[in-house]
Amino acid sequence: MQLSVKDAASILNVSEKTIYRWIKQETIPAYRINEQFRFNRAELLEWATSRRIQVSPNIFLEGDKSTVPLPSLSDALKAGGVAYRIGGVDQPSVLKAVVDALNLPEEVDREFLYQVLLARETLGSTGIGNGIAIPHVRNPVVLHVSKPTVTLCFLEHPIDFRAIDGQPVNTLFTLISPSVRAHLHLLSRLGFVLLNQDFKSALERRASREELMNALAAAEAAIPVANTDLSKE
Repeated sequence: MQLSVKDAASILNVSEKTIYRWIKQETIPAYRINEQFRFNRAELLEWATSRRIQVSPNIFLEGDKSTVPLPSLSDALKAGGVAYRIGGVDQPSVLKAVVDALNLPEEVDREFLYQVLLARETLGSTGIGNGIAIPHVRNPVVLHVSKPTVTLCFLEHPIDFRAIDGQPVNTLFTLISPSVRAHLHLLSRLGFVLLNQDFKSALERRASREELMNALAAAEAAIPVANTDLSKE
């Protein structure tokens, strides 16, 4: 799925001039194809999330015609669960502990998932700042899971994740999705709720599971409703 400069400007609530400035500064992930710039929706979402840019409500619309219902972020977190005091002294050992803690079907190869998550980090850190990282599989369908899950892990010790702000990471949201559509759906919502002060406060306090779920539900309920579908397949 490739987006134009106009699409990117609309999604990020900025002018096309601003998009071109970011391209010139080489800060935004863009590709030059046939003398025109194009953007990958997943990469654009990750980039916006890492810079705390509140995207347009249009990003929450689904461009395909699939009738398969997508879960709320709250439902995905209920399925994935919350884990406290996850061990590890560096990025590889923390990711290994996270994979071990994930609520996954027995048929999923955890060692394969671990290697894929490590490989994803070599493409660029998933640390988005403020002590938070969102490790995920670059190509969601490789796992063949039946439903999307989000697992929230609080680390026992903060670690260097090469995050954008240079700060150590202590909180991880791991996204496991059966499709790119579900991945984008969850990532877009996660980027929105991480701007919510009440939810952020609950994360910082490492609140109880019940309090975290309540804060997330309230934050997700505040996601605005879009009227125009700008997505392109």
